[in-house]
Amino acid sequence: MFLQGDLQAMFDALYVVGAIDPVLKMDWEKVTKEMHSQAIVVHQAFQDLNQCSGDRGQLIKKLSLMDTKIVSYVALEVAREFCEFQDRRSLH
Repeated sequence: MFLQGDLQAMFDALYVVGAIDPVLKMDWEKVTKEMHSQAIVVHQAFQDLNQCSGDRGQLIKKLSLMDTKIVSYVALEVAREFCEFQDRRSLH
């Protein structure tokens, strides 16, 4: 399951709820393992966020109601997707 829609809107919402800086300081390998053990919960969070269709207000509201661990997983996935996008862009 991937995050869909406006990735910048998702990043902005994560920034507003304070999730970006802590994730940059985490051990991504450890968090990734934790994410896999919580796959059902992460999948549900992605579905909930995808339903917001990039609406920053809705994203902020949903993220604010989620467990901080889940928000960290989402932030990590956004960071990965930004990296992949940047890699694809660099190749062209």
